[in-house]
Amino acid sequence: MSETFQTPKGVHDILPLDHEFHTYLKKVVRHRARQAGFRRISTPIFEYTELFKRSIGDDSDIVSKEMYTFEDRKGRSLTLKPEGTAGVVRSYIQNGMNQWPQPVLLYYFEPHFRYDRPQKGRYRQFWQFGFEIIGESDPALDAQCIQLANKINEDLGVDGVFKLQLNTIGTPEARKKYMQVLQDYYVGKERSLCDNCKARLSKNPLRLLDCKEEDCKILAEIAPPMRDYLDKESLAYHEELKEYLDELEIEYEENPKLVRGLDYYTKTVFEFWDKENGSQNAIGGGGRYDDLVELLGGQSTPAVGYSAGVERIIANMKREKVRVPSKDDLHVFVAQLGNEAKKKCLPLIEELREVGIKTMGALGKGSINVQLRLANKFKVDYAVLIGITEVREGTAIIRNMEKGVQETVKMEKVTERLIELIGDKNLDKYSPGELLYS
Repeated sequence: MSETFQTPKGVHDILPLDHEFHTYLKKVVRHRARQAGFRRISTPIFEYTELFKRSIGDDSDIVSKEMYTFEDRKGRSLTLKPEGTAGVVRSYIQNGMNQWPQPVLLYYFEPHFRYDRPQKGRYRQFWQFGFEIIGESDPALDAQCIQLANKINEDLGVDGVFKLQLNTIGTPEARKKYMQVLQDYYVGKERSLCDNCKARLSKNPLRLLDCKEEDCKILAEIAPPMRDYLDKESLAYHEELKEYLDELEIEYEENPKLVRGLDYYTKTVFEFWDKENGSQNAIGGGGRYDDLVELLGGQSTPAVGYSAGVERIIANMKREKVRVPSKDDLHVFVAQLGNEAKKKCLPLIEELREVGIKTMGALGKGSINVQLRLANKFKVDYAVLIGITEVREGTAIIRNMEKGVQETVKMEKVTERLIELIGDKNLDKYSPGELLYS
């Protein structure tokens, strides 16, 4: 016997029950995005590696350790996208979106890839949704981006689990001065740092502030505060943002150690942290990236965005016992006995499906009782039974599977009767045009 295959480490199948959560989450995101004027974008699963090196930063953990990078047949370096913003900004520049009405509001819901250590809620292929507002700098836009994320958390029933963490990291110029202050502070303390932080100290000292190792956290707590070295404009911007959040009645916690792991952020940064487990169970975050468009070859263009991990949100929905509506449950199972009955079943099944009755049947050659047991396994509300007698008389039996009662109706009346029994509001019906707005 051949050896059976397993998924590679760090990836997993999305089985039907989890797809119910995915579908629900995607519909909530799409609904809130449309309300706010966002339009969906999809960027390629892989991009030129240099895009991520330039945007995320050579010294970031993502670029230095976590990217899936490969060469194509012409020796060009390509990378499976580890995050969504860089590709969206590349598309903004490439497709001349600076000529569109500004700001440009885009959202995505896509898979991403990082060679990360697999653990609960963290995978090597993972789904994220995100929002990008490109083309305008205004703390009111930052507030609206945060409000959109917060509203989605409420819709999904996980808002009570998480609290907004908020900080400002200022301009790159101010941050550069502060990084020198940090490096000076850590002189002589290197032996207390974890191996990762020892490497970060010379390359990206800001990341030492959000290390999760206990000794590193203690040193970070007593490090010189960033706020003392930030520019006045960024501090004023931050104060205005907080006023808008207060007006929106969005609770937040000032977190001066929050820096995010990507080099392109400026001014506003924020994350949603678990109220009990902190950053270990963060579900999403974002911030302002006013220099990224120019860094990637476009004109100077301010922007702000947010992204969230789908698997992490679903794990917390399950933790909170959130029930999602399912449209996958079947209404009717059509059972038949004999080839002539099966011939009658096939057009009936098609007719039922066309009016929105979710139907399966006309399977195999088992007895009616065997098929009814199968119908019970699929938890249908009704079964339609067609045998030799029903074919001869032009009738069918409709059986209520819960109550065990049944009635005989003319074949041409089966669909009409099932609509009455199931209820028009429970049917899964649409026209192709309506799909665009569902």
